[in-house]
Amino acid sequence: MNMNKSDLKNKCQELLNEFDGVLSWKWDSRFNALLAEFPIGKQEEIRTILERHHNLEWDQISIRSAPEKIKIATGDLGDLRANQLLFTSDPENDVFIFTAWWPWGNGEVVSVRIASPAPGE
Repeated sequence: MNMNKSDLKNKCQELLNEFDGVLSWKWDSRFNALLAEFPIGKQEEIRTILERHHNLEWDQISIRSAPEKIKIATGDLGDLRANQLLFTSDPENDVFIFTAWWPWGNGEVVSVRIASPAPGE
């Protein structure tokens, strides 16, 4: 089970601060994640911020070789599809956060969801 909204915001406050004025977040209860959507034209700016806070990046192929801890923690998100990405911190760190990058089928919008497993998972 993932963290609740308040705990997640506290855990990834540094990342959220960097998105201040860039993205607006809402709670996605389906995935227990913070959700933001943005136009495709902002993807380089958003990706640069994510890469500063997540040292690992996974796609549809590379996720197959991800450590089991990452696969388990992100299991609720389902399999990655073409053009979807998963950015993660090192799962061995005290704070493990991951961000799912999901382009929409219309080619104009991308959704990002930030989540973290509950302690002990």
